[in-house]
Amino acid sequence: MDVGELLNYQPDRGAKRGAAGGDEDSRGGKQPKGLSAKELARYREAAAGAGFDGKGDAEDQALDKKRILEKLMDQDEEEPEAEPVDESSVKKMILTFEKRSYKNQELRIKFPDNPEKFMETELDLNDIIQEMHVIATMPDLYHLLVELNAVHSLLSLLSHENTDVAIAVVDLLQELTDIDTLQESDEGAEVLVDALLEGQVVALLVQNMERLDEQVKEEADGIYNTLAITENMSEFRPGLCTEAAQQGLMQWLLKRIKAKMPFDANKLYCSEILAILLQNNDNTRELLGEMDGIDVLLQQLSVFKRHNPSTAEEQEMMENLFDALCSCLMLAANRDRFLRGEGLQLMNLMLREKKMSRTSAMKVLDHGMIGQEGGDNCHKFVDILGLRTIFPLFMKTPKKMKKVTASEKEHEEHVCSIIASMLRNLKSQQRSRLLNKFTENDCEKVDRLMEMHFKYLEAVQQADKRIEGEKHEMVRRGEILDDIIEDEFYLRRLDAGLFVLQLICYIMVEISNSGISQQRVHQILNLRGGSVKVVRHTMREYAESIGDGKSEEFKEAERKRIMDLVDNF
Repeated sequence: MDVGELLNYQPDRGAKRGAAGGDEDSRGGKQPKGLSAKELARYREAAAGAGFDGKGDAEDQALDKKRILEKLMDQDEEEPEAEPVDESSVKKMILTFEKRSYKNQELRIKFPDNPEKFMETELDLNDIIQEMHVIATMPDLYHLLVELNAVHSLLSLLSHENTDVAIAVVDLLQELTDIDTLQESDEGAEVLVDALLEGQVVALLVQNMERLDEQVKEEADGIYNTLAITENMSEFRPGLCTEAAQQGLMQWLLKRIKAKMPFDANKLYCSEILAILLQNNDNTRELLGEMDGIDVLLQQLSVFKRHNPSTAEEQEMMENLFDALCSCLMLAANRDRFLRGEGLQLMNLMLREKKMSRTSAMKVLDHGMIGQEGGDNCHKFVDILGLRTIFPLFMKTPKKMKKVTASEKEHEEHVCSIIASMLRNLKSQQRSRLLNKFTENDCEKVDRLMEMHFKYLEAVQQADKRIEGEKHEMVRRGEILDDIIEDEFYLRRLDAGLFVLQLICYIMVEISNSGISQQRVHQILNLRGGSVKVVRHTMREYAESIGDGKSEEFKEAERKRIMDLVDNF
């Protein structure tokens, strides 16, 4: 802060330590807002030296202010440079921390009912914890925290009777585990993260959060910083998500998300951490399912059925919850929980309501109905009259809604994937109802399908042309086209529209094999210069890449089924 602000500081607004009335301020070591301990000390020292007591007329005060200003200027010139952070200064700091922590603990045990006896040691302890923030600038020295047992001592302070001390430790851990800092020194980071995990850091952080009151700003900030620690550590070491979830974090997140509290930054952060825990992790997905987490997610999302989020932050939270739900549905057991929790009915309503949640609801349906595990959801979707909802969206891609980032391609991909999943999974009466949709209104849905076929075929052909040019250039330079490069090119083709084209071709061969509109499909192909060969080639490519993560028997059976459809096309 500049000197002007310092001089305008009014002691009676903040801490009154040193004023008449003694030691009433800063229980837990909190400073008046905007002033660090150092600045406050310098202010007092200068004021005392100038004999300034805040009284007297304006002229005297102006003179006093001038004297203080001169004195502060002199101090700035005289003040020695801060001690450099090196191994010996960090050791000294840790030793001081251990001594103060022990002293505080000793006096608390000795005088449990007399806070005056131990309060000074608590302030000293808080001060040294603040000083230790400087260690975060030197991740190479993190090993000292472990070797001198400071990590263990810090973790034990998370259950300190004074929540201010616990929050100070949380702030320090948050800075020490900052992902940018961790990446500066892999060795230091590994040592610190190992020690924290060995000390059950997540379980201790969760226990601390349980007792914090979010009505108090500092404690709400403490919860936010606790969540930041878990995010930093999971980004540095993704494998610890399972351990963190099992140590009570998953349960706490679900409890906090469903708590009847106004929307705030902490609720947003909880939704983000939940989505991170569930990413590519079947263990955490299973855990969430067992804790009735699917119901919690559906209840929280039902708010957005008829109302749009009121702020950008609330929209972000909604997207995080939808992502978490999609992640959960990758696990077969959770599809059944989703079905029983009437998730399909909620998503169907969202599609009809035309609110912001519509795009994400479509993504959830896609995840819930795909593959053989989605069979029950496909049948139920037809039973709840879902065909009436999905086909208007197939016929016409909605105009881009305000604040909704989903692209036209993404929308069409999800719609086609849902229809393809139903064609694959539906049996008997429900299948007939689906196929009949393609004959309605003079086969308008077949016409729309063919229109999309040519649109995506052109996009893929353009991408193929660019890729061929790049391959030719690489060969000319003498570079080798290995499997990794070929995979990258294939992913680029999928991204350009190949995946949507494959879904469209799959729908074409499915409806043609059912004896519906085969003539119409061939007629439009001939009319627009299309080719049955192209469709067959696309489907063979699709069959080759099918079933990642599935059993070999399933892959073979699915490939054979698709190739039989292609041969009869």
